[in-house]
Amino acid sequence: MSTNKPHGHDQLNIIYDQNQIEAKITELGKKISADYAGLELILLGVLRGSIYFLVDLTRKMHIPFAVDFISISHYSEQADATGVVRITKDLDLSIADKHVLVVEDIVDTGLSLGYLLRNLRSRKPASLKVCTLVNVEARRIVEVPVDYKGFDAPNVFVVGYGLDYNEKYRNLQFIAQFDRP
Repeated sequence: MSTNKPHGHDQLNIIYDQNQIEAKITELGKKISADYAGLELILLGVLRGSIYFLVDLTRKMHIPFAVDFISISHYSEQADATGVVRITKDLDLSIADKHVLVVEDIVDTGLSLGYLLRNLRSRKPASLKVCTLVNVEARRIVEVPVDYKGFDAPNVFVVGYGLDYNEKYRNLQFIAQFDRP
């Protein structure tokens, strides 16, 4: 973990820089392309955090695929602990009999992802797998499959590259530890 403090971001310590992220995404793109060659794949981005990762991942893939998005939201601020979520933007495409790869920015407790995977399985996809840029196993409450992962991160709060704090910091080109006020 770097102790760099980017100019203007005193409470940030860079964990993964832009070069590390790009290398990891290139590696994931090659692996996913090889694993899904010849299959009908739908990449399913979980809004909002996954957009940066999803766009860059698609640029590293060399197979045909479709892209769709879903958005989930917690019912209350305490939902993080209970996993009570709802779908706020549903899919436009049918995933029945298609190979679906859920693309997440971060998997930590597994509560929201667990709910989402149960919902998606009910739609009868041919296969359902998960790709995340950041995996925080230390926070896991519900075991969820993570088939493709970029980084196994330490148990700290992180921002950047789609990850946010109060909807800020998503646009940073690195991932950093953020010491919340």
